[in-house]
Amino acid sequence: MKITAILYQAKLPPIKNGVQKPMKPGGYSDSGADIACELKKNGIAIVTPVNNPDIKNDLDWVFPDTKKGIQNALDKGANTLWLNTVLYKNHKIESFFERNIQFVGQIPSQVDIYDDKYFTNELLRKNKIPIPKTKLISIENLTNYSLDIDFPIVVKPLRGRGSQGVSLEKNRKELDDQLNEIFLNAAYGNMVYVEQFLSGQEITVTVMPSGNYLIDNQEITYKKPWSLPAVKRFNHKDGIAPYSGIVAVMKNSSVLGNEELNSKKIIEVYAQCEKAGELLNIKAPIRIDCRADENGNYFLFDLNMKPNMTGPSRSHRQNQDSLTLLASRKIGWNYIYLLKNILKQAWKPSCQ
Repeated sequence: MKITAILYQAKLPPIKNGVQKPMKPGGYSDSGADIACELKKNGIAIVTPVNNPDIKNDLDWVFPDTKKGIQNALDKGANTLWLNTVLYKNHKIESFFERNIQFVGQIPSQVDIYDDKYFTNELLRKNKIPIPKTKLISIENLTNYSLDIDFPIVVKPLRGRGSQGVSLEKNRKELDDQLNEIFLNAAYGNMVYVEQFLSGQEITVTVMPSGNYLIDNQEITYKKPWSLPAVKRFNHKDGIAPYSGIVAVMKNSSVLGNEELNSKKIIEVYAQCEKAGELLNIKAPIRIDCRADENGNYFLFDLNMKPNMTGPSRSHRQNQDSLTLLASRKIGWNYIYLLKNILKQAWKPSCQ
């Protein structure tokens, strides 16, 4: 029987090639608590740091992703660890890979590679997956960089989280001002990348890993990654979808209508997203943001190895559907069904 513990991010990840991935306040303990509470409510065996967790105290439900925190979860009887945290090579979780336990989440060494958004986009491009024009700008070439991308231009952290730190710049002066501010604050390290702005509709596609799933009370086997229904994003601020920590995604996102979901353009973008999932050897859901150009052709512009998994499991968080949960509802999954199906894909490192 699976007995699950949910881990959260206890500290900043290490700096990689001068680039710092920012940390979400609370280290995803909010979504971790949502997951743990929903599992517990529905009779799924879990362990928590305290015996009677307070519904409003996130840290009562989740264990820190430190060696001590992980060991504490195992001592309490966990045999499955849900890695609701930022992973990287040599993360403490790797020292537990030889134990007889299962994991929900990505392989840390692969996340370490693919969290570099520029590297990942170039990998996708080389595999003929449509990606917008991009260019790296470092603090060293801040005063003498050249561009072959027309304005407006999107500026992004190299190892960002969703739309945090993303901005749209309309001309060279705005871009220079933004770059100076980014490098002065040093919040995202000494390198960023800029990207062609796409003026069409933005959608988000959650790609699920291959495996066995329960849909409409039927066991379905997917031999390759597969897509949940696309969610469209609207009410952008200055051309960028607001960060979910500021605006709940339920206020600016909804699943596409049936006619559009079955359209050629959307079916094509699903195929590209699934190809990306296969290339990256995903073991848990990923979220890919896509946007159309003026001709309605979609490009993949942001791949998130750790999509948010918030949900309305607690009375004070009833508006916390994640983009993945919005998509899941379209195929008949509520929050617990989504979590159960993710849990079904738990893996052992010896199998990788």
